[in-house]
Amino acid sequence: MNEDSAVDVLVMGAGAVGCYIGGSLAAAGVRVGFVGRPRVIGALDSRGLTLTNIEGIHHHVPPGLIRVYEQVPSGVRPALVLLTVKSGATADAAAELAAQLPAGTAVLSLQNGISNAEVAAKAAPRLNVLPAMVPYNIAELGPGAFHRGTVGRLAAKDDPVLRRWVAVFERAGVPIDLHVDLVPVQWGKLLMNLNNPVNALSGLPLRDELLQRGYRRCLAALMDEALDALGQAGIQPAQLAAVPAHKLPGILRLPTPLFRLVAARMLRIDAKARSSMADDLALGRRTEIDALCGEVVRLARKHGGEAPLNAKMVELLEAWPERKERWPAARLVSELGL
Repeated sequence: MNEDSAVDVLVMGAGAVGCYIGGSLAAAGVRVGFVGRPRVIGALDSRGLTLTNIEGIHHHVPPGLIRVYEQVPSGVRPALVLLTVKSGATADAAAELAAQLPAGTAVLSLQNGISNAEVAAKAAPRLNVLPAMVPYNIAELGPGAFHRGTVGRLAAKDDPVLRRWVAVFERAGVPIDLHVDLVPVQWGKLLMNLNNPVNALSGLPLRDELLQRGYRRCLAALMDEALDALGQAGIQPAQLAAVPAHKLPGILRLPTPLFRLVAARMLRIDAKARSSMADDLALGRRTEIDALCGEVVRLARKHGGEAPLNAKMVELLEAWPERKERWPAARLVSELGL
């Protein structure tokens, strides 16, 4: 057997999500290969993977137990691919996979937004691309070190190939639930992810940001627009928080002392948690704002409406590299006209 083919799971996009989920599978004995940028791949090759989470679990996967690549290697034959590149890289990554993998290879799109699986399937029609959703926050703490700072279970569209993996993911501590219709789950997650640009502009850890009412008011307004667009589209988002999605904006607008009480579960976030979008801004990388607020804008326009606040957030995030300044809550509230 070709050495490169001795991989059960290939992670296409060795970032925070790919390294944490792929690393958890590797810690459970799955043979995992990682494709990523030289900065991350170099750390994995020399240090391996250190994985921690909010429950206090700690795993270390030595470098000898994983394979790392800067490109999809010739001859690789994984049973499952985890597609975890940023949204803007989806088409190119899928095309690269299609050039090397056998027809029918299962590709699980563990990415933000709604449309990435569709984009990947269009770029790689010979592959079996399946949409999925990651509910929790993962932060890169240092070279080869990744921390899950919130809780939840992965979700994916039901498919026979994934049913064989459910027990494996459970054993690895990254349980996955399969759904006949994943769209409501994806939109439920996107509603929560509308906090990513707010958090990124705040420059604060997630918990600290959520404890400032001004930032919560901004998030509530973005959610209101998304819920209006979903209503026009006839989509009922899944309940991923402790309360139904339509009640979240009202809870976010509560005074902070009352919010602490009512939203105790939402605030179960440790001090290390931050949005991946904040990391992207810090590293000068393009963000996934178009896959979040941009999706809301497109859905609203598709049904004859507008989502001006979400459109404004797209504008602010795209302009940030020229300004590179933290937005205090009062300034962001004013900019959104709240």
